[in-house]
Amino acid sequence: MTPLSSKNDREVTLQQTKAATGASAVTVQAQLGQNTMERIGNTPLLRLESIARNLPGIRIFGKAEWFNPGGSVKDRAAANIVAEGRRSGRFMPSKILLDSTSGNTGIAYAMLGAAHKFKVTLCMPTNVSLERKRILNAYGANVVYTDPGEGSDGAIRKARELHAANPERYFYADQYSNDANWRAHYQDTAEEIWRQTSGRITHFVAMLGTSGTFVGTTRRLKELNPEVQCVSLQPDSPFHGIEGAKHMVTAIVPKIYDATLADEDLGISTEAAHAMVKTLARDEGLLVGISAGAAVAGCLQIAQRLVEQKKSALIVTVLPDSGDKYLSERFWDE
Repeated sequence: MTPLSSKNDREVTLQQTKAATGASAVTVQAQLGQNTMERIGNTPLLRLESIARNLPGIRIFGKAEWFNPGGSVKDRAAANIVAEGRRSGRFMPSKILLDSTSGNTGIAYAMLGAAHKFKVTLCMPTNVSLERKRILNAYGANVVYTDPGEGSDGAIRKARELHAANPERYFYADQYSNDANWRAHYQDTAEEIWRQTSGRITHFVAMLGTSGTFVGTTRRLKELNPEVQCVSLQPDSPFHGIEGAKHMVTAIVPKIYDATLADEDLGISTEAAHAMVKTLARDEGLLVGISAGAAVAGCLQIAQRLVEQKKSALIVTVLPDSGDKYLSERFWDE
């Protein structure tokens, strides 16, 4: 596969800038009157120029998922889970949506609940960022906080306990086991990436949490071109500070996760993720979240290896959210 030429790179960036800023009257008019669901997806693909400046033949792009109305990639899965729940009849109007979350999926559920008038109960570790807690409170979600030492697994166990005690009261969305999660990315995220790169993507890189983003996007990209290399990333330790990410060896493994899909799996340290968040802010002018920093750190590992092998590549990753939910984190001052 041949990477995008410089001219094509500029055209991709220009098209995405127009889409993001509403540069034409037609775009602005199309956006007026959209409801919350219709604003999800079609996020810009941003070229990370400073990061790849000294990597000849390498192009690195990131999907700016904070352009979703709830501010993260999790809007995609949450919206599809809600829609499928309604269509199947499992999520009846009388039921409360229940799920465990590390923050972003919960925010997406809470946003959708406020917009579409259904109640939301979330189980979440107490050590998630203060900003996430305040956003959930703003949307009016009911939050059950769990032991921070148990991480996302503790929240999962609590959600299962609540559902088992009162199954008629709750629609247990169960993002870790719900196929509507990965299908959202199979149907939309992968197609957007393919279209935005004109089919010239050589590598897809994504962090593992529920694994929905990686599983769904990889399945579709492999159908479109089996030669696309798909690399999963996860924390390199069970004790880490990358919110939303799972260390699969020691965690409750999501039922939707398929480890056979990855051409390679890399471990990313919390320190590397924090350092990359700062680099992206100060060198690229992009304020991203910690998992986005980890994703770009993984891209850089792959890119440096490809340069040593004298290979060119067009690498795409997902930037799950912006950094505004993490500004109270101590690493900014360290």
